Amino acid sequence: FKEFLTQFNKLSEACFLDCITDFTTRKVTNTEETCAFNCLEKFLKVTQRISQRFQEHQILQAGGGSVPDSMVKK
Repeated sequence: FKEFLTQFNKLSEACFLDCITDFTTRKVTNTEETCAFNCLEKFLKVTQRISQRFQEHQILQAGGGSVPDSMVKK
């Protein structure tokens, strides 16, 4: 759970610093909202891809020979 909170805080800070630019109002602008959504989506896709590659590497290291076609992204 601690790792999850650490990752969540890092992601929140990174997206906040990249996306939130207008501190003159309490409202989140459409541009800021879109940026934050894209930031989160990109993080999730990259995390999923890294996990997939890690699984492929583990299979190869375990002597599985080849990675199943179902794991290879085309």
